[in-house]
Amino acid sequence: MTYDLFTALAAFAFVTLITPGPNNLMLLASGANFGLRRSLPHMLGIILGFPAMILLVGLGVMRAFEAWPLLRDVLLVASVGYMAWLAWKIAHAAPPAEARANARPLTFLQSAGFQWVNPKAWTMALGAITLYAASRDVQAILWVSGMYVALSVISCGVWVALGGQVRRLLRDPRHLRLFNWTMAGLLLASLIPALTGA
Repeated sequence: MTYDLFTALAAFAFVTLITPGPNNLMLLASGANFGLRRSLPHMLGIILGFPAMILLVGLGVMRAFEAWPLLRDVLLVASVGYMAWLAWKIAHAAPPAEARANARPLTFLQSAGFQWVNPKAWTMALGAITLYAASRDVQAILWVSGMYVALSVISCGVWVALGGQVRRLLRDPRHLRLFNWTMAGLLLASLIPALTGA
């Protein structure tokens, strides 16, 4: 990979990772509701799960979409249903004192699995492979996947830390409830580009 292509990939990966989307909104909500330590499995699920998805997309999953376009529609329906359920969970999250006993942040496996029904993750993975590993040779795919591992650490850390800062402002249960409902609404709104093709 040339230096120019490497820097272009780094810029593409950073922008796609740091901008708001389902993963980042959920990390913000997790940081606010559970704090950094309890959100670590959620973070690791994204940090390792999304690059694993990129690897598999580059090695063959992308070809399945090319051969059977109906798979995209099936994936979209599953994604919308799952994200609506997650939005409901965020909207109804308990205050931190109750959350310690009753609620739990996403686990590593839930978070890694979420990548497969996250429309933004699919867009990012397909775009990254198309732009930076068009030949689909293993070395290029590994470069793309590795870049996402490295930069996901930064992005996930920033969003959970923001949630931790927000947590300090949400000591009043009414404010936390408003925050959670807002995060749930934004999570649902993040589906609009996938649903409208925008």
